[in-house]
Amino acid sequence: MSSRYGGKIRKILTFTLAASLTVGLLAGCNSADKGKDSKEEKVLRIGMLHGSNDDSWFRQQYTDIYEFNNNVRIEIVPAVDSSEYRYRDYSQEQYVQPDYFEGMKKLMTSNNPVDIVIADTGTLKRLADENLLKPLDPMIQEDKFDTSDFVPAVIDTLKDISGDNKLYGLSPTFSSSALYFNKKIFLDAGIEPPTDGMTWDEVFDKARQVTKGEGKDRVYGFSFNRYLGSEPYWDMQNHYISTLQLRMFDEKAEVMTVNTPQWQRIWETISKLAKDKIIPSSSNMNMDEYYSEENYSPISGDMFLSGKLAMMISESYYINEIVEANNNADKIKNFSPVDWDVVTMPVHPEKPGIGGNIWIGNTFSINSTAPNAETAWDFIKFVNGEDFAKLRSRSNSYEMVSRKSFITPKAGETYNVEAFYQLKPTPPLSITEEKMMVEMPGLYGITNSGGPHFREVLENKKTPEEALKEWEEKGNKMLLELKKNPKTQFNDDGTPYEMH
Repeated sequence: MSSRYGGKIRKILTFTLAASLTVGLLAGCNSADKGKDSKEEKVLRIGMLHGSNDDSWFRQQYTDIYEFNNNVRIEIVPAVDSSEYRYRDYSQEQYVQPDYFEGMKKLMTSNNPVDIVIADTGTLKRLADENLLKPLDPMIQEDKFDTSDFVPAVIDTLKDISGDNKLYGLSPTFSSSALYFNKKIFLDAGIEPPTDGMTWDEVFDKARQVTKGEGKDRVYGFSFNRYLGSEPYWDMQNHYISTLQLRMFDEKAEVMTVNTPQWQRIWETISKLAKDKIIPSSSNMNMDEYYSEENYSPISGDMFLSGKLAMMISESYYINEIVEANNNADKIKNFSPVDWDVVTMPVHPEKPGIGGNIWIGNTFSINSTAPNAETAWDFIKFVNGEDFAKLRSRSNSYEMVSRKSFITPKAGETYNVEAFYQLKPTPPLSITEEKMMVEMPGLYGITNSGGPHFREVLENKKTPEEALKEWEEKGNKMLLELKKNPKTQFNDDGTPYEMH
């Protein structure tokens, strides 16, 4: 993990250096001219959901270039100081999720309010609902700021913040998932490789056709992720069930809703794939075979790079890891470069065109009472403009730029890059649901409590119908506890958490 983080920082520093070398280009843009005409230094305050004293990472990415070209000093203020939680003794106190929304609200309504707000879409949705954000549409129209080049899925996600089809924020970057596949495995099997727009059932059918081998030599047809020993229960929550928007409990969090024919079909489908060893899981693999000293290599925990997966789901930044491994193939024991490509995420027939997750990068919004709203909009135009996108697209970033014109395959690679932004994203939670999850953090324990029941299905101890009925009964007891005390949290077995 530390090496990946270090690599990310090095890439950001490279981007910063490249950007600094192009200040001559940026100095000619409107925002720079506008800033340099002012003799008085302006102060632009940016509120972030969380942070600490070290804001160098964010500054290197976004603010250093703007400050260099404009007579503006940028202050970065966190709504929640993350360092505080690092030093707490959680053996003596129960962890309580910080209230980021209230923290940001205070920053925006204080005597010295922030001008710009950077937050996740859920928090921005609540801020917009309370009229704390300035709609950007009038400024976009007045300045003729072109948003037509933005990836539709990004714009759609941002418009979903308000529910009134208005833009309350813009994000220069995003990441998403796609279906990666190993070309050689399909070629050797004489099976047509996957294509854009396939349904989940079509993907699972292909997975059965290309699965082969036994033990550590087995090639699995599909996996929800690339990691060795993954758990199908969690994987199907994140990718398969999320796009169906299937509920575990009702909108008031009073009654469980998992004991239904649709839930039973899902558990039957995924558990059968695991029991037939079409998808890998810790329950159908001998982990010792993979972790033995003789089999170890830098990519031994990655089943796709190890050639053990015909298809799998991963994020857009995984391309960096494939390229790096292939470029260093001669240094990796028993490794051959992977011949790969990507297609769109599988879809459910009842949710056509909606495929999986999209993660919006830093989203920049303007406080409705911002003291320096004009400068705030100028900064937002800059980080979401074409010049910034052009520079950012050249870096080996873990995100893609939101402007389609600058989304291209990495140098020397050829792959279906459009697969990452063709489909519509899964609709977000409603404002009511967002509030409910914050006010009752124990609701996350409902999801956790389903894991043991699904494992009983994998172990042939229970049928999906029996397991879901038991989960329903347990979940209803948990919901009753939450009704008595909304701050109750739970152990993995569903029992209330007690401090010792």
